[in-house]
Amino acid sequence: MVHKMDRTDSARRLTDAELESAGVLARRVAANVAQAAEVRADVIAHLIVAVLAEGHALIEDLPGVGKTTLARALARSLDLEVARIQCTSDLLPADVVGTNVFNQRESRFEFRPGPIFANVVLVDEINRASPKTQSGLLECMQERRVTVDVHTHELARPFLVLATQNPIEYEGTYPLPEAQVDRFMVRLSLGYPDPAGEAGMLAAHEAGDRVARLEPVADAADVLTAQDATTRVHASEPLRRYIVSLLGHTRADPRVELGASPRAGLLLLRAAKAHALLAGRDHAIPDDVQQMSQSVLAHRIVLAPDAYETSGEQVVADAVAATPAL
Repeated sequence: MVHKMDRTDSARRLTDAELESAGVLARRVAANVAQAAEVRADVIAHLIVAVLAEGHALIEDLPGVGKTTLARALARSLDLEVARIQCTSDLLPADVVGTNVFNQRESRFEFRPGPIFANVVLVDEINRASPKTQSGLLECMQERRVTVDVHTHELARPFLVLATQNPIEYEGTYPLPEAQVDRFMVRLSLGYPDPAGEAGMLAAHEAGDRVARLEPVADAADVLTAQDATTRVHASEPLRRYIVSLLGHTRADPRVELGASPRAGLLLLRAAKAHALLAGRDHAIPDDVQQMSQSVLAHRIVLAPDAYETSGEQVVADAVAATPAL
């Protein structure tokens, strides 16, 4: 269904040049990432959507399928300050956000920032960190700032957390609480590559680390410009009602204990606008919402204890099928 362009906001409309620039940026980054990571094109596209929509990404799958490689390839493709946090059970919140250290020479405390103050933060195996350390990321990811000893420190822009995790059934891991999971705009699953792709990957890696050979193809100014363009993609009132109706279906599903939150709706709208921008449109449509619904909503669904034969993905698919585009 085509939505009328009922623009009543004062935001400046996107020009054709801005739309083309965003598309060129996305294609350049996607092609660069694909040189080092043997993953599906839609996974890379949804990761780029998260970047443009100022969201965070959780890459979840079995060990050894390329989660860390994908995150490293994206970070390498962007000429930004990158930090890596290798999560372990003894990692402390101060190791992530920083701490105040007493300067004996000047007889005062001074703040020593942690790795979270980079532009792109790769949090490897996030579910191996303790719940206390995981909670240290909440304020950073939501409000893009850190509070240490009542003093607030703003994080840099752009700011993106790329976290990887193995399934929680493996030993030595801690399930992410719902509040933490809800901070991630998208959750992506890679799966195994096809046989031809896997054979090509083995051949390519004989020459060394493919990620290390990547060159940046976009800088901070490029990313910020594209993020600003994303905020100016138009979303009509019918589209917003469509998203609210879709969220309502997930909450009313009898198989669900906790449906998609209002924050999920906001992130879905932002993701849909970024998806529209990559498609070369200055307005979002229901198809953009549907294309992003699984990666944005499925990981937020908490199933009822007796819902053994379903999944968050199935709940979202059923909600999309039951929600007519207004």
